[in-house]
Amino acid sequence: MKTKDYDLIIIGGGMVGSTLACLMAQGFAQNARHAKKRIAVIEAFEPSRFDPQQPYDLRVSAISAVSRQILQQTGVWQALQNKRISPYEAMHVWDGTGDGEIHFNAAEIGVANLGHIIENNVIQSSLAEKISQFSNIDWLCPQRLKALRIEEDHARVTLDDNTLLTTHLVVGADGAHSKCRELAGIAVDREHYGQSGLVAVVTTEVSHQATAWQRFMPSGPLAFLPLADGSSSIVWTLPSDRCPAYVAMDESKFKSTVAETLDYKLGAITSVSQRAAFPFYGSQAKNYVKPRIALIGDAAHTIHPLAGQGVNLGIKDAAALAKQLLKTPTADLGLLKGLRRYERARRGDNVTTMRAMEGFRLLFGHSNPFVMNVRNLGLNALNKLPVIKNEIIRKAMGV
Repeated sequence: MKTKDYDLIIIGGGMVGSTLACLMAQGFAQNARHAKKRIAVIEAFEPSRFDPQQPYDLRVSAISAVSRQILQQTGVWQALQNKRISPYEAMHVWDGTGDGEIHFNAAEIGVANLGHIIENNVIQSSLAEKISQFSNIDWLCPQRLKALRIEEDHARVTLDDNTLLTTHLVVGADGAHSKCRELAGIAVDREHYGQSGLVAVVTTEVSHQATAWQRFMPSGPLAFLPLADGSSSIVWTLPSDRCPAYVAMDESKFKSTVAETLDYKLGAITSVSQRAAFPFYGSQAKNYVKPRIALIGDAAHTIHPLAGQGVNLGIKDAAALAKQLLKTPTADLGLLKGLRRYERARRGDNVTTMRAMEGFRLLFGHSNPFVMNVRNLGLNALNKLPVIKNEIIRKAMGV
């Protein structure tokens, strides 16, 4: 069987892998030194086409300002705007055990919005459409990685149908259970949080006011993320052993329970979609890179989603790796020296964000009366310090 050669193979055509593919394809096309380089994207499932008549996807992402800039660079932002996205202008967070609260507003830092809530399948399908426009990308789907062999001057990739490919560099963008990471022999530190996220789309008696609402309870936060049609995507963090009961709960009881848990900030829940749940855990790959291997996104790290930073970290990974690869002085993209620069650029941010999310989870999950009192006092004090408060939101936006 004939072997096909590529300069870069990306395992995983989800949001992060496809972002990298678009950035690299553009970079190759714009630089005479890279003009003949080719990319393959290996993806197991074809993205579903966007249908404005279909209900909202249960999985959404809060896209930060820096992620928006990167998506603009790929050329897909206009396509997203032509589908359905929901900018949010404010964020209101409060402690369910007391009177502590904090409010962030885009106008206070001189921007139009704090970010955009976008369905995952809208982002992925838009990126897939963009990939189809690049003549230097081969989209191999449905295909899966079967075997991986690292040689001194190339990597050899075998797909499920026994297709053989060679490349200078393999990038694992195939998610938290990465086959690429496994075959590359990269270990991962994983911590199960004992929590799961229940997701659904709800409509409410009161408008969401282009605001993200989040109430912290000892068992986990309940977040309402505003959608363009006035409904909200909810992410409710619950103990994993209790989550199935909420997924199966009678609809009427579920609606009243959700409204009560959000402290009736948006009044009654008037309708609810189907429900689903996903386990939460944090992880960090021991190494993001090896000779001819690089990991990005969930293949390299996962974090608790309470601040919605997971996909934003992955998109920043893609941008950092693309930046490093496109300035590689040799034709060989897989040399360890250059890949280590990518790892150094991203590991610190990823680990710091993961630990910060774990800290918030533990702080707001603490039921000690003294801790609860200090926590509420701290939130109220911070809410009255606009300089510090606004710096926090700028950091979250990636500005």
